[in-house]
Amino acid sequence: MIDIPSLENRFEAVIFDCDGTLVHTPPIYADAWAAGFALSGKLMNQTWYLARAGMSEGVLMDAFEREFDVVLDRQSVIAAMRSHFLQNIHNVREVHAVAATVRRLAGLLPMAVASGGSREVVTATLQGTGLWEYFDHVVTIDDVANPKPAPDLFLQAAALLGVEPARCVVFEDSEQGLEAGRRAGMSVIDVNRPDLHEQQREMKIGESLQMNS
Repeated sequence: MIDIPSLENRFEAVIFDCDGTLVHTPPIYADAWAAGFALSGKLMNQTWYLARAGMSEGVLMDAFEREFDVVLDRQSVIAAMRSHFLQNIHNVREVHAVAATVRRLAGLLPMAVASGGSREVVTATLQGTGLWEYFDHVVTIDDVANPKPAPDLFLQAAALLGVEPARCVVFEDSEQGLEAGRRAGMSVIDVNRPDLHEQQREMKIGESLQMNS
C-alpha cells in the first residue's frame, strides 16, 4: 500500500496514467483495435496488442503497418476502434490498488491524468468508473505534439497543476510511460512491480518506485 503521508511530504502533485494504471482496459482495447484493424483485411490477435499496450494510436498504427505490410485508412480504423471501445465501456474496471490511492489522496495533493489515449475515450473511461471527479486536470494525446516516451504529456500536466516537474510523482504501467516520466524529470512509480512499501521508504526525489497493482 502507498504511504500517503510520505507522498504528501515529498511531492507537491501526483500524475496518473489512465489505461493499465487507473483502469484495466488492455483487453478491451485489444478487441477494439482488432475491430479497427480488420478493416485492412488483416487479423490482429490479442497477444500482439498486449505486447504493445500503452502505445499511442499513431505509434500503434505505425507498428501495425510495418509488421503487417499494409497501409491503413487511419481515420476509419480509429473511428471503428473508438466506437467498439465506447460500446464496451461498461466492461472497464478500475485497478483497485491505484484507484484506492487516488481516493486517499483526494484533497491532500493536486492530481492530474496524463494519458496517451484520446480525450473522447479517456473522458468516457474516467466518468464511467467514477474517477473523473478526483482530478484537477486531464491531459490526453489530443493536447500535445508528441506521445510517450516523449515527456510532453507529463510536462503539460505539471504546467496545468502549477507544479515544477521535479516536485511531481508519476504512476505508470508501461515502459514508454515510465520513460516519459523520467524524461520529464519526475519520480515514477511502476504499478506493475512488487515491494512497494519497502521501496517507498528508501525513495528520494527523482528516483523510481515500484508498486504492486
